[in-house]
Amino acid sequence: MNDRLAELYRGVAVHATADAEHRAALELLTLVMLADDDINDLEVDVVREISAEWRGEDFPFEDYLRPAIESARRAIETGKTVEFLDAIDATISSRVLRSALFSAARDVAGADEELSPEEGTILAEVAVRFD
Repeated sequence: MNDRLAELYRGVAVHATADAEHRAALELLTLVMLADDDINDLEVDVVREISAEWRGEDFPFEDYLRPAIESARRAIETGKTVEFLDAIDATISSRVLRSALFSAARDVAGADEELSPEEGTILAEVAVRFD
């Protein structure tokens, strides 16, 4: 991966906004990770790497990851992935972050070198909103 995500929050004026956007972006990435009902270490490592690139090593990644996984899992189990993506879409206002999310989601989906139909469906939804 390159430094494209390291620049995501330049120009975001308020730390609270960046924090909310970071949580929403993690929710999106975990939704992609969970789409095929399989969480593997490769995908988690990609999400962790993206998070570290964009918020630094001091960010409490594990504290944010578990709630993101729980939210994404709930959306999948209840059949509300579109509504979940709508909420993420409404939370992220940074144009730079929005433009980087599809690429990041594609990196997560392709981490295990297999793209399931479920992951493809989620990526298509992400592309419509964020690419």
